[in-house]
Amino acid sequence: MNLIDIRMVGTQILGFLLLLWGLSKWAWGPLTAQLEARRQKIAGEFAEAERRQQSADALKAKFEQELRGIDAQARAKLQESVLEGQKVAGEMRAQAQREAQDRLARAGEEIMREREKAKEVLKEQVIDLSLKTAEKILRTKLDDPAQRKLAGEFIDEVGAIR
Repeated sequence: MNLIDIRMVGTQILGFLLLLWGLSKWAWGPLTAQLEARRQKIAGEFAEAERRQQSADALKAKFEQELRGIDAQARAKLQESVLEGQKVAGEMRAQAQREAQDRLARAGEEIMREREKAKEVLKEQVIDLSLKTAEKILRTKLDDPAQRKLAGEFIDEVGAIR
């Protein structure tokens, strides 16, 4: 009694090997190819994500550098504007001082002209008074009290002119 039938075992082994061969040819090969393709796709996506991250980091660094440059330019322009404003203010101050000095000089000249005019007017008035006094003296015969009276009137008239 043979419990194990060799033919049956041989057939089962042959069937199992045929099944393995069929699975490896039609199922296992395509399955491993799909798994490998998926693995490569995922690796490629990771590499692309890494490349994009590096690109983004480079762009960020570039933009930060440009921003620092823009800030530096803005500070330089602001400082330049302040210096220009100070220069213009200084020029305006200097021009105002020159104008004030010119006005003072013109006012001084005007005062001198007016003083000279006043001297001329006073001189003319003194001459007129002297002539009038001399005329009165020549018309009248004067004695000592009359001369004193005439001199007093002259002094009063000269005092009234001032």
